[in-house]
Amino acid sequence: MVEAIFVGKGRLYNRRFLQMCSHYLVDPVACTPASGWEKGQVENQVGLVREDFFTPRLRFKNLDELNAWLLDKCIAYAKAHRHPVLVDQTIWEVFGAERPKLVPYAGRFDGFHAVTASVSKTCLVRFDNNKYSVAASAVGRPVEVQAYADRIVIRQDGRIVAEHPHPLAAAIPSTTLALCAGARPQTRRLAQRCSLQRLGAAGRDRADPTQASTDDGNRQMVDILNAVLSDGLPAVEAACAEALGHGVHSADVVLNILARQREPAPPANIMTPAALTLRHAPIADCARYDNLRRAI
Repeated sequence: MVEAIFVGKGRLYNRRFLQMCSHYLVDPVACTPASGWEKGQVENQVGLVREDFFTPRLRFKNLDELNAWLLDKCIAYAKAHRHPVLVDQTIWEVFGAERPKLVPYAGRFDGFHAVTASVSKTCLVRFDNNKYSVAASAVGRPVEVQAYADRIVIRQDGRIVAEHPHPLAAAIPSTTLALCAGARPQTRRLAQRCSLQRLGAAGRDRADPTQASTDDGNRQMVDILNAVLSDGLPAVEAACAEALGHGVHSADVVLNILARQREPAPPANIMTPAALTLRHAPIADCARYDNLRRAI
């Protein structure tokens, strides 16, 4: 929250923290360094909530379930306890009397941690030691990774190019089809094509221990899927089928087939007109060079 500490209570707060304070109309007050007694009241309240609400330790499926349960517990506590100053009323009754004078609730603050990241040629973004797939159209330009408590949202020029649950596994997913260039629909359709499925299955079933590992097979599959951007679905599927027909399942072979298909066709042969056709074919006679030498 704090980026710089000045003399006394002066602070330079984080930009996102100030945005949250502005959203909820909160004026932050910092404690003095090495003065732990200034925050004792807050620590006492935290200890009270932990002891009364979260003992024994509870489990929830998600944050929404936790927040709903916590709201019910706070209301029940306010209705059951007296106000510390107005002892003839409960906390809930005092809150009800103050509610008409309060500023209306502005809604939940869109709180996230944002960083800028680059997109690899395999349509992956690295953030917090994890790799997240994005739409193939985002390759080549930077994106903004917005880390929420429950999800990761990746934007480019204000447009969402990927959204994932948070946190993910620390490595690239082991399944091949999970690497289908993020949310690109045509690539997912390609992954469902028969030739590509057979190609992936052949790569997983190979028994030669000297061949590439499973992770290398995943990377090769990404290279094949990435070729959809330049060659299109039909060409990539045809190249996969041709590679399988030759009994190979390497990305290099598939990409080589695609490269050969991109080569221009050989020029057509030009027929020689009848007027230019030689009547007497030349005879190869190396003795002519000897005649030239004698003439010199």
